[in-house]
Amino acid sequence: MPISRASQALSRFTVLDLTRVRAGPTCVRQLADWGANVIKIDALLEDAGAEQMGGPRHGSDFQNLHRNKRAMTLNLKDPRGLEVFKRLAGKADVVVENFRPDVTAKLGVDYESVRNINPRIVYGSISGFGQDGPYHKRPGFDQIAQGMGGLMSITGAPGGGPMRVGIPVADLTAGLFCAMGILTALLEREVSGEGQWVQTSLLQAQIFMLDFQAARWLMEKDVAKQAGNNHPTSIPTGVFKTSDGYINIATTGGRIWERFAQTVGAPELVTNPDYATAPARLKNRDALNAVIDKLTPKKSTETWVREFNAAGVPCGPIYSIDQMFDDPQVQHIKAAAKVKSRKLGELRIVNQAVGLSRTPASIATAPPELGEHTAEVLAELGYGEPAIETLRRKQVG
Repeated sequence: MPISRASQALSRFTVLDLTRVRAGPTCVRQLADWGANVIKIDALLEDAGAEQMGGPRHGSDFQNLHRNKRAMTLNLKDPRGLEVFKRLAGKADVVVENFRPDVTAKLGVDYESVRNINPRIVYGSISGFGQDGPYHKRPGFDQIAQGMGGLMSITGAPGGGPMRVGIPVADLTAGLFCAMGILTALLEREVSGEGQWVQTSLLQAQIFMLDFQAARWLMEKDVAKQAGNNHPTSIPTGVFKTSDGYINIATTGGRIWERFAQTVGAPELVTNPDYATAPARLKNRDALNAVIDKLTPKKSTETWVREFNAAGVPCGPIYSIDQMFDDPQVQHIKAAAKVKSRKLGELRIVNQAVGLSRTPASIATAPPELGEHTAEVLAELGYGEPAIETLRRKQVG
């Protein structure tokens, strides 16, 4: 049966997906959306329940993570199941896993074992804290990485205590970084002819995402603190109340500050020595915000968005998620995509965020059912119907 390709961009690559929960599936989703032949292997292990898969198979979370794949079941603790995996790995280009570092070696599917079968393999690993070191055996979870990675110390209102962000940012970015590393390794393989081990962790990803806040400490020994909705350096930038809600305003630079003051009806703020320069506005941010908070409630969010944009002042409404998907620009960029599921009917899921002009990504297939393509994949490996039936009967695949 021909594979429904989501794109032609990565159609020459075969990926074995041993991932679960979120960081690993996020990585593989990038490869699947660009047309790689992704075989999701549901390893029949004791701890592979719904919470390890990323929620119920027919739930929104799982459906959003696992599109554009085929799926097979495989008991990796059975020698016959491991043999099937080795045959798959011998022909694959990429393996991606996010087990704890000690688990893959116990199963015999670690990088060294796979490399011995296929020296061209690009093997992607995502862990909580790294493949070695004092914490490498610890289980990793997004919120723990947010805390240890410094993010929770700068998120939330001043004095309000540590606060996690509203998405699993460490999971998601670790997955994206791993996908980028895999693509880089595949490009390098075209020169060297050899694969390599791509590694990242939730902790590494979270620290990288601190970006300028981390640089402030490393270079200037300035420890960032919670600033709530205020930008830590550009003032006034933050959330301000309107007559019917709230608005984000970002006044970076002197010219934008002047345009903001004119638009909000307070041109005198520009010449006020307390607010005339960026350092002065930073020093007196609370007083300046209090002044602005008396002006912005005079008009609606929609009116301010129109007037500020006309004046060249960056701003935007603050949407709930349902409002966001109703926005005309969001609809124009096709942030949501439709796909037909045999089990659930027509679904809307989050679309790929990158566009290519000749080989765009698509949502070609809904997430597969458990083991839906086991027989198909085994047949592609050369197993005949009697052998496939034996593996099924022995609960190997």
